[in-house]
Amino acid sequence: MDLRYTPEYDEFRREVRRFLEANWPLTGAQAKLAEAERIMVFRDLATEQGYLYRSIPRQYGGSEQPQDIFKSKIILEEFTQAGAPHELSGQGAAMLVPTLLECGNDAQKEQFIRPTIRGEMTWAQGYSEPGAGSDLASLQTRAELDGDEWVINGQKIWTSGADQADMMFCLVRTEPDAGKHAGISYLLVDLKVPGIRVRTLKQMTATDEFCEVFFDDARTPAANIVGKRGEGWAVSKATLMHERALIGDSGRMERDLAQLVKLARRAQIGGRPAIEDSSIRQRLAEIQAYVATQTHSGSRMLTATAHGEFAGIVMIMAKLTSTEMSHMMAKLALDLIGDGAFEVPNPIAYSPVEDGTDASWLGNWMWSLGIATAGGTANIQRNIIGERGLGLPKQRVANMGAGKG
Repeated sequence: MDLRYTPEYDEFRREVRRFLEANWPLTGAQAKLAEAERIMVFRDLATEQGYLYRSIPRQYGGSEQPQDIFKSKIILEEFTQAGAPHELSGQGAAMLVPTLLECGNDAQKEQFIRPTIRGEMTWAQGYSEPGAGSDLASLQTRAELDGDEWVINGQKIWTSGADQADMMFCLVRTEPDAGKHAGISYLLVDLKVPGIRVRTLKQMTATDEFCEVFFDDARTPAANIVGKRGEGWAVSKATLMHERALIGDSGRMERDLAQLVKLARRAQIGGRPAIEDSSIRQRLAEIQAYVATQTHSGSRMLTATAHGEFAGIVMIMAKLTSTEMSHMMAKLALDLIGDGAFEVPNPIAYSPVEDGTDASWLGNWMWSLGIATAGGTANIQRNIIGERGLGLPKQRVANMGAGKG
Protein backbone atom coordinates (compact mmCIF):
# COMPACT_ATOMS: atom_id res chain seq x y z
CA MET A 1 0.00 0.00 0.00
CA ASP A 2 1.50 3.35 -1.06
CA LEU A 3 0.43 5.91 1.54
CA ARG A 4 2.25 8.86 -0.03
CA TYR A 5 0.25 11.77 -1.41
CA THR A 6 0.68 12.93 -5.00
CA PRO A 7 2.40 16.30 -5.71
CA GLU A 8 -1.08 17.80 -6.24
CA TYR A 9 -2.10 16.92 -2.69
CA ASP A 10 1.24 18.01 -1.26
CA GLU A 11 0.62 21.44 -2.77
CA PHE A 12 -2.91 21.45 -1.34
CA ARG A 13 -1.45 20.73 2.11
CA ARG A 14 0.84 23.75 1.76
CA GLU A 15 -2.18 25.84 0.74
CA VAL A 16 -4.08 24.79 3.86
CA ARG A 17 -1.07 25.61 6.04
CA ARG A 18 -0.80 29.09 4.52
CA PHE A 19 -4.48 29.70 5.25
CA LEU A 20 -4.06 28.61 8.86
CA GLU A 21 -0.90 30.67 9.38
CA ALA A 22 -2.76 33.75 8.16
CA ASN A 23 -6.04 33.21 9.97
CA TRP A 24 -5.56 31.20 13.18
CA PRO A 25 -5.39 32.37 15.86
CA LEU A 26 -7.51 35.39 14.97
CA THR A 27 -5.91 38.81 15.32
CA GLY A 28 -6.99 42.37 15.95
CA ALA A 29 -10.50 43.08 17.17
CA GLN A 30 -11.62 39.53 16.38
CA ALA A 31 -9.09 38.14 18.87
CA LYS A 32 -10.93 39.98 21.65
CA LEU A 33 -14.25 38.26 20.98
CA ALA A 34 -15.61 35.64 23.34
CA GLU A 35 -14.32 32.13 22.59
CA ALA A 36 -17.59 30.89 21.05
CA GLU A 37 -17.71 33.95 18.78
CA ARG A 38 -14.07 33.53 17.74
CA ILE A 39 -14.71 29.91 16.79
CA MET A 40 -17.81 30.83 14.79
CA VAL A 41 -15.98 33.64 12.95
CA PHE A 42 -13.15 31.28 12.03
CA ARG A 43 -15.48 28.48 10.92
CA ASP A 44 -17.40 30.89 8.72
CA LEU A 45 -14.16 32.07 7.11
CA ALA A 46 -12.85 28.52 6.64
CA THR A 47 -16.17 27.47 5.11
CA GLU A 48 -16.16 30.44 2.77
CA GLN A 49 -12.67 29.42 1.61
CA GLY A 50 -13.83 25.85 0.97
CA TYR A 51 -12.14 24.05 3.86
CA LEU A 52 -15.08 23.14 6.09
CA TYR A 53 -18.45 21.48 5.41
CA ARG A 54 -17.28 20.61 1.93
CA SER A 55 -20.06 18.10 1.25
CA ILE A 56 -22.84 20.56 2.15
CA PRO A 57 -24.33 22.80 -0.57
CA ARG A 58 -23.79 26.54 -0.12
CA GLN A 59 -27.53 27.16 0.11
CA TYR A 60 -27.52 25.14 3.35
CA GLY A 61 -24.44 26.82 4.82
CA GLY A 62 -21.65 24.60 3.46
CA SER A 63 -18.83 25.27 1.01
CA GLU A 64 -20.09 22.87 -1.70
CA GLN A 65 -16.76 21.48 -2.89
CA PRO A 66 -16.21 18.53 -5.21
CA GLN A 67 -15.95 15.31 -3.26
CA ASP A 68 -12.30 14.58 -2.53
CA ILE A 69 -11.70 12.35 0.45
CA PHE A 70 -7.94 12.97 0.39
CA LYS A 71 -8.33 16.75 0.60
CA SER A 72 -10.76 16.30 3.48
CA LYS A 73 -8.21 14.17 5.33
CA ILE A 74 -5.45 16.70 4.74
CA ILE A 75 -7.67 19.49 6.07
CA LEU A 76 -8.44 17.49 9.21
CA GLU A 77 -4.76 16.70 9.79
CA GLU A 78 -3.60 20.30 9.33
CA PHE A 79 -6.41 21.89 11.35
CA THR A 80 -5.71 19.44 14.18
CA GLN A 81 -1.98 20.15 14.06
CA ALA A 82 -2.63 23.91 14.21
CA GLY A 83 -5.18 23.59 17.02
CA ALA A 84 -7.75 25.32 14.81
CA PRO A 85 -11.50 24.70 15.14
CA HIS A 86 -12.72 22.07 12.72
CA GLU A 87 -16.31 21.21 11.87
CA LEU A 88 -18.75 20.80 14.73
CA SER A 89 -18.93 17.23 15.96
CA GLY A 90 -21.70 15.55 17.91
CA GLN A 91 -25.10 14.16 17.09
CA GLY A 92 -26.45 17.06 15.08
CA ALA A 93 -23.63 18.02 12.74
CA ALA A 94 -21.99 14.60 12.47
CA MET A 95 -25.06 12.34 12.41
CA LEU A 96 -28.28 14.17 11.55
CA VAL A 97 -26.89 16.51 8.88
CA PRO A 98 -25.45 13.74 6.65
CA THR A 99 -28.70 11.81 7.16
CA LEU A 100 -30.76 14.79 5.98
CA LEU A 101 -28.46 15.24 2.98
CA GLU A 102 -29.03 11.60 2.10
CA CYS A 103 -32.69 11.13 3.02
CA GLY A 104 -34.31 14.50 3.80
CA ASN A 105 -36.35 16.75 1.52
CA ASP A 106 -35.38 20.25 0.40
CA ALA A 107 -37.51 22.01 3.04
CA GLN A 108 -35.93 19.98 5.87
CA LYS A 109 -32.43 20.67 4.58
CA GLU A 110 -33.23 24.39 4.34
CA GLN A 111 -34.71 24.54 7.83
CA PHE A 112 -32.29 22.44 9.84
CA ILE A 113 -28.81 22.10 8.30
CA ARG A 114 -27.47 25.67 8.49
CA PRO A 115 -28.39 26.33 12.15
CA THR A 116 -27.10 22.88 13.11
CA ILE A 117 -23.61 23.24 11.61
CA ARG A 118 -23.36 26.75 13.09
CA GLY A 119 -24.15 25.45 16.55
CA GLU A 120 -27.36 27.46 16.80
CA MET A 121 -29.51 24.31 17.01
CA THR A 122 -28.46 21.30 19.08
CA TRP A 123 -29.79 17.76 18.80
CA ALA A 124 -30.36 14.61 20.82
CA GLN A 125 -30.89 11.11 19.42
CA GLY A 126 -34.09 9.30 20.43
CA TYR A 127 -33.46 5.63 19.66
CA SER A 128 -33.13 3.42 22.76
CA GLU A 129 -36.06 2.64 25.04
CA PRO A 130 -36.29 0.68 28.33
CA GLY A 131 -37.34 -2.41 26.35
CA ALA A 132 -35.52 -1.70 23.10
CA GLY A 133 -31.75 -1.40 23.25
CA SER A 134 -29.76 -3.82 21.10
CA ASP A 135 -33.09 -5.00 19.65
CA LEU A 136 -33.96 -1.47 18.61
CA ALA A 137 -36.76 -2.56 16.28
CA SER A 138 -38.79 -3.56 19.36
CA LEU A 139 -39.36 0.10 20.22
CA GLN A 140 -42.87 0.99 21.44
CA THR A 141 -42.97 4.81 21.39
CA ARG A 142 -45.90 5.62 19.09
CA ALA A 143 -46.90 8.52 16.88
CA GLU A 144 -50.37 8.99 15.41
CA LEU A 145 -51.19 11.48 12.68
CA ASP A 146 -53.75 14.07 13.79
CA GLY A 147 -54.38 16.50 10.97
CA ASP A 148 -51.07 18.14 10.15
CA GLU A 149 -49.29 16.97 13.30
CA TRP A 150 -47.87 13.78 14.77
CA VAL A 151 -48.96 13.06 18.35
CA ILE A 152 -46.23 11.16 20.23
CA ASN A 153 -46.53 8.99 23.34
CA GLY A 154 -43.85 6.84 24.94
CA GLN A 155 -40.36 6.99 26.42
CA LYS A 156 -36.74 7.15 25.29
CA ILE A 157 -33.70 6.44 27.46
CA TRP A 158 -29.90 6.88 27.36
CA THR A 159 -30.55 10.06 25.37
CA SER A 160 -27.24 11.94 25.45
CA GLY A 161 -27.57 15.65 26.17
CA ALA A 162 -31.36 15.77 25.90
CA ASP A 163 -31.54 18.21 28.81
CA GLN A 164 -29.46 20.71 26.83
CA ALA A 165 -30.70 19.97 23.30
CA ASP A 166 -33.18 21.99 21.26
CA MET A 167 -34.36 19.16 19.01
CA MET A 168 -34.44 15.37 18.76
CA PHE A 169 -34.34 13.01 15.81
CA CYS A 170 -36.14 9.88 16.90
CA LEU A 171 -37.68 6.61 15.83
CA VAL A 172 -41.36 6.02 16.58
CA ARG A 173 -43.89 3.35 15.66
CA THR A 174 -46.46 4.80 13.27
CA GLU A 175 -47.86 1.54 11.83
CA PRO A 176 -48.64 -0.67 14.87
CA ASP A 177 -50.04 -3.48 12.71
CA ALA A 178 -47.02 -3.65 10.40
CA GLY A 179 -43.96 -5.86 10.86
CA LYS A 180 -41.42 -4.95 13.51
CA HIS A 181 -39.08 -3.12 11.14
CA ALA A 182 -41.71 -1.94 8.68
CA GLY A 183 -43.83 0.11 11.07
CA ILE A 184 -41.22 2.65 12.17
CA SER A 185 -40.88 6.30 11.10
CA TYR A 186 -38.10 8.85 11.61
CA LEU A 187 -39.33 12.13 13.14
CA LEU A 188 -37.76 15.46 14.06
CA VAL A 189 -39.15 16.82 17.32
CA ASP A 190 -38.80 20.14 19.17
CA LEU A 191 -37.90 19.21 22.76
CA LYS A 192 -39.40 22.42 24.12
CA VAL A 193 -43.01 21.72 23.10
CA PRO A 194 -45.66 20.81 25.71
CA GLY A 195 -45.92 17.13 26.58
CA ILE A 196 -42.18 16.41 26.76
CA ARG A 197 -40.40 15.84 30.06
CA VAL A 198 -36.64 15.27 30.30
CA ARG A 199 -35.00 13.71 33.36
CA THR A 200 -31.25 13.30 33.77
CA LEU A 201 -29.68 9.99 34.86
CA LYS A 202 -26.87 10.06 37.40
CA GLN A 203 -23.99 7.77 36.40
CA MET A 204 -21.20 6.10 38.33
CA THR A 205 -18.85 8.71 36.84
CA ALA A 206 -20.84 11.40 38.75
CA THR A 207 -21.93 12.89 35.43
CA ASP A 208 -25.46 13.09 34.10
CA GLU A 209 -25.25 13.66 30.35
CA PHE A 210 -27.59 10.72 29.74
CA CYS A 211 -31.31 11.37 30.07
CA GLU A 212 -34.67 9.71 29.80
CA VAL A 213 -37.35 11.52 27.80
CA PHE A 214 -41.10 11.08 28.30
CA PHE A 215 -43.67 11.94 25.61
CA ASP A 216 -47.26 12.60 26.69
CA ASP A 217 -49.30 13.72 23.66
CA ALA A 218 -46.32 15.74 22.42
CA ARG A 219 -46.76 17.16 18.93
CA THR A 220 -44.51 17.73 15.96
CA PRO A 221 -45.45 18.91 12.43
CA ALA A 222 -46.38 16.19 9.96
CA ALA A 223 -43.75 17.66 7.66
CA ASN A 224 -41.03 16.65 10.16
CA ILE A 225 -40.90 13.05 8.97
CA VAL A 226 -37.65 12.13 7.22
CA GLY A 227 -38.19 9.66 4.41
CA LYS A 228 -41.48 7.90 3.88
CA ARG A 229 -43.92 6.88 6.57
CA GLY A 230 -43.10 3.42 7.91
CA GLU A 231 -39.63 3.44 6.31
CA GLY A 232 -37.74 5.03 9.17
CA TRP A 233 -35.66 1.91 9.76
CA ALA A 234 -33.84 2.48 6.47
CA VAL A 235 -33.23 6.11 7.41
CA SER A 236 -31.93 5.10 10.85
CA LYS A 237 -29.32 2.81 9.32
CA ALA A 238 -27.80 5.82 7.57
CA THR A 239 -27.57 7.65 10.90
CA LEU A 240 -26.07 4.64 12.70
CA MET A 241 -23.37 4.27 10.07
CA HIS A 242 -22.31 7.88 10.63
CA GLU A 243 -22.35 7.31 14.40
CA ARG A 244 -20.12 4.24 14.17
CA ALA A 245 -17.68 6.08 11.94
CA LEU A 246 -17.60 8.88 14.52
CA ILE A 247 -16.87 6.45 17.37
CA GLY A 248 -14.27 4.56 15.31
CA ASP A 249 -12.07 7.57 14.50
CA SER A 250 -8.43 6.39 14.38
CA GLY A 251 -7.11 9.92 14.82
CA ARG A 252 -8.47 10.00 18.37
CA MET A 253 -6.76 6.67 19.08
CA GLU A 254 -3.41 8.06 17.93
CA ARG A 255 -3.80 11.14 20.13
CA ASP A 256 -4.74 9.05 23.16
CA LEU A 257 -1.76 6.74 22.57
CA ALA A 258 0.59 9.74 22.50
CA GLN A 259 -0.79 10.86 25.88
CA LEU A 260 -0.40 7.33 27.25
CA VAL A 261 3.28 7.23 26.24
CA LYS A 262 3.82 10.57 28.02
CA LEU A 263 2.23 9.11 31.12
CA ALA A 264 4.47 6.03 30.94
CA ARG A 265 7.52 8.28 30.81
CA ARG A 266 6.44 10.18 33.94
CA ALA A 267 5.15 7.28 36.04
CA GLN A 268 7.64 5.41 38.21
CA ILE A 269 8.19 1.66 38.77
CA GLY A 270 10.93 0.76 41.21
CA GLY A 271 12.33 4.28 41.06
CA ARG A 272 12.70 4.29 37.27
CA PRO A 273 10.43 5.56 34.47
CA ALA A 274 7.67 3.01 33.86
CA ILE A 275 8.38 3.00 30.13
CA GLU A 276 11.70 1.26 30.88
CA ASP A 277 9.86 -1.71 32.41
CA SER A 278 9.67 -4.61 29.95
CA SER A 279 6.06 -5.54 30.78
CA ILE A 280 4.91 -1.94 30.29
CA ARG A 281 6.79 -1.71 26.99
CA GLN A 282 5.15 -4.95 25.87
CA ARG A 283 1.67 -3.59 26.62
CA LEU A 284 2.46 -0.30 24.87
CA ALA A 285 3.75 -2.17 21.83
CA GLU A 286 0.59 -4.26 21.67
CA ILE A 287 -1.59 -1.15 21.86
CA GLN A 288 0.54 0.60 19.23
CA ALA A 289 0.08 -2.37 16.91
CA TYR A 290 -3.69 -2.23 17.31
CA VAL A 291 -3.67 1.52 16.64
CA ALA A 292 -1.57 0.94 13.52
CA THR A 293 -4.08 -1.61 12.20
CA GLN A 294 -6.89 0.89 12.85
CA THR A 295 -5.00 3.59 10.98
CA HIS A 296 -4.34 1.33 7.99
CA SER A 297 -7.94 0.12 8.00
CA GLY A 298 -8.87 3.79 7.82
CA SER A 299 -6.61 4.16 4.79
CA ARG A 300 -8.35 1.17 3.21
CA MET A 301 -11.76 2.76 3.78
CA LEU A 302 -10.40 6.06 2.49
CA THR A 303 -9.18 4.43 -0.72
CA ALA A 304 -12.45 2.58 -1.26
CA THR A 305 -14.46 5.77 -0.80
CA ALA A 306 -12.19 7.67 -3.19
CA HIS A 307 -12.88 5.03 -5.86
CA GLY A 308 -16.63 5.05 -5.26
CA GLU A 309 -16.56 1.63 -3.62
CA PHE A 310 -18.14 0.39 -0.38
CA ALA A 311 -15.51 -0.64 2.17
CA GLY A 312 -17.82 -3.30 3.58
CA ILE A 313 -17.77 -4.83 7.04
CA VAL A 314 -14.49 -3.10 7.95
CA MET A 315 -16.58 0.01 8.69
CA ILE A 316 -18.31 -1.81 11.55
CA MET A 317 -15.04 -3.41 12.64
CA ALA A 318 -13.56 0.08 13.12
CA LYS A 319 -16.06 0.84 15.86
CA LEU A 320 -15.47 -2.47 17.63
CA THR A 321 -11.66 -2.27 17.54
CA SER A 322 -11.60 1.35 18.71
CA THR A 323 -13.81 0.36 21.66
CA GLU A 324 -11.39 -2.38 22.67
CA MET A 325 -8.36 -0.13 22.20
CA SER A 326 -9.88 2.59 24.36
CA HIS A 327 -10.29 0.09 27.17
CA MET A 328 -6.74 -1.28 26.79
CA MET A 329 -5.25 2.20 26.96
CA ALA A 330 -7.33 3.35 29.89
CA LYS A 331 -6.59 0.15 31.83
CA LEU A 332 -2.83 0.57 31.35
CA ALA A 333 -3.09 4.22 32.39
CA LEU A 334 -4.86 3.28 35.62
CA ASP A 335 -2.22 0.64 36.33
CA LEU A 336 0.49 3.31 35.89
CA ILE A 337 -1.27 5.89 38.05
CA GLY A 338 -2.28 3.46 40.78
CA ASP A 339 -4.63 4.47 43.57
CA GLY A 340 -4.03 8.12 42.75
CA ALA A 341 -6.38 7.76 39.79
CA PHE A 342 -9.24 7.79 42.27
CA GLU A 343 -7.99 10.86 44.10
CA VAL A 344 -6.96 13.38 41.46
CA PRO A 345 -9.14 16.44 40.84
CA ASN A 346 -11.72 16.19 38.08
CA PRO A 347 -11.43 12.41 37.57
CA ILE A 348 -14.42 12.30 35.23
CA ALA A 349 -13.11 14.06 32.11
CA TYR A 350 -13.43 11.83 29.05
CA SER A 351 -10.21 12.49 27.16
CA PRO A 352 -6.60 13.00 28.23
CA VAL A 353 -6.04 16.71 28.71
CA GLU A 354 -3.62 18.55 26.49
CA ASP A 355 -0.69 18.65 28.91
CA GLY A 356 -0.94 14.91 29.56
CA THR A 357 -1.91 15.11 33.23
CA ASP A 358 -3.60 12.16 34.86
CA ALA A 359 -6.88 13.81 35.81
CA SER A 360 -8.89 12.27 33.01
CA TRP A 361 -7.79 8.65 32.77
CA LEU A 362 -10.29 7.34 35.31
CA GLY A 363 -13.09 8.88 33.28
CA ASN A 364 -11.56 7.40 30.14
CA TRP A 365 -11.63 3.94 31.71
CA MET A 366 -15.26 4.29 32.80
CA TRP A 367 -16.19 5.62 29.38
CA SER A 368 -14.45 2.70 27.68
CA LEU A 369 -16.88 0.39 29.47
CA GLY A 370 -19.92 2.37 28.39
CA ILE A 371 -18.85 2.84 24.77
CA ALA A 372 -19.02 -0.95 24.38
CA THR A 373 -22.81 -0.51 24.27
CA ALA A 374 -23.08 2.86 22.49
CA GLY A 375 -23.69 2.83 18.75
CA GLY A 376 -24.42 -0.92 18.82
CA THR A 377 -23.16 -3.26 21.54
CA ALA A 378 -19.82 -4.98 21.06
CA ASN A 379 -21.37 -8.46 21.12
CA ILE A 380 -23.96 -7.50 18.52
CA GLN A 381 -21.15 -6.04 16.40
CA ARG A 382 -19.28 -9.35 16.61
CA ASN A 383 -22.36 -11.23 15.47
CA ILE A 384 -22.78 -8.90 12.49
CA ILE A 385 -19.12 -9.27 11.55
CA GLY A 386 -19.32 -13.05 11.89
CA GLU A 387 -22.55 -13.47 9.95
CA ARG A 388 -22.27 -10.77 7.28
CA GLY A 389 -18.52 -10.41 7.05
CA LEU A 390 -17.30 -13.97 7.50
CA GLY A 391 -20.43 -15.71 6.26
CA LEU A 392 -20.94 -17.75 9.43
CA PRO A 393 -24.44 -19.19 9.85
CA LYS A 394 -26.55 -17.67 12.62
CA GLN A 395 -26.94 -20.96 14.47
CA ARG A 396 -23.19 -21.53 14.44
CA VAL A 397 -22.62 -18.08 15.97
CA ALA A 398 -25.23 -18.81 18.65
CA ASN A 399 -23.60 -22.17 19.50
CA MET A 400 -20.15 -20.59 19.75
CA GLY A 401 -21.53 -17.98 22.16
CA ALA A 402 -22.98 -20.77 24.31
CA GLY A 403 -19.70 -22.65 24.48
CA LYS A 404 -20.90 -25.50 22.24
CA GLY A 405 -18.60 -24.50 19.39
